[in-house]
Amino acid sequence: MKTKPKKILKIITGIIVFFTLPSLLLFGFIYFKYNEELPQGISGKEADTLAYKMLEALDFEAFKKTVHLEWTFKKRRHYELDKLNNTCEVYWKANKVILDLDDYNQSKVFIHGFRNESEMAEELIAKALNYYNNDSFWVLAPYKIFDKGTVRELIKTTDNQDALLVTMASGDSYLWLLDDNYKPKAFKMWTSKLPIDGLEASWSDWKTTLNGAQIPTFHKFLFFGLEITDIKGTIN
Repeated sequence: MKTKPKKILKIITGIIVFFTLPSLLLFGFIYFKYNEELPQGISGKEADTLAYKMLEALDFEAFKKTVHLEWTFKKRRHYELDKLNNTCEVYWKANKVILDLDDYNQSKVFIHGFRNESEMAEELIAKALNYYNNDSFWVLAPYKIFDKGTVRELIKTTDNQDALLVTMASGDSYLWLLDDNYKPKAFKMWTSKLPIDGLEASWSDWKTTLNGAQIPTFHKFLFFGLEITDIKGTIN
């Protein structure tokens, strides 16, 4: 006996609902629990003063002197950043891409140790750049609060603590929550990549490199943990 089209459609619909409904319910729960409007603060001297205190707590001078910085993101991708030449070697699986951060077209691709200049190389460069932009932010974001195009605002939290709202040139905003020593302990995010505004991620388990730069080794984001390992920083 043949299955009727309506019955097939019903079965397919049932499968889709079975797999999507829990996700929709979870999204709805997270949205109503965490979604926040972007706060409005005061820009100017007071905001910049708080920003400088945050950088001082992280020993920004040591970070500026760091020439070579390495880290591994979630045990999946490894990075070797050369700040002097503005390049970064990105490693994942059998791939190695030497990103030229001044001119992406000058980037080089290696697969299993062999140079590759095929069309695949362009795809891997684009993928490496996407990885770098995302993964490096979880390492370097505190040091980017005075980047060109950024706007800083002083915010008073609900418990009357000072927090620093930084809006990047891209339009994405991050509210830095600081401890008593002005060291970042978390931030809230308003970005184009996230469907929910104001989600919070921790910045914790800071590691001080041999040259004094401070790098976080863990972020808690909703139900997930983002681990950063193999951190090395040198000045030559």
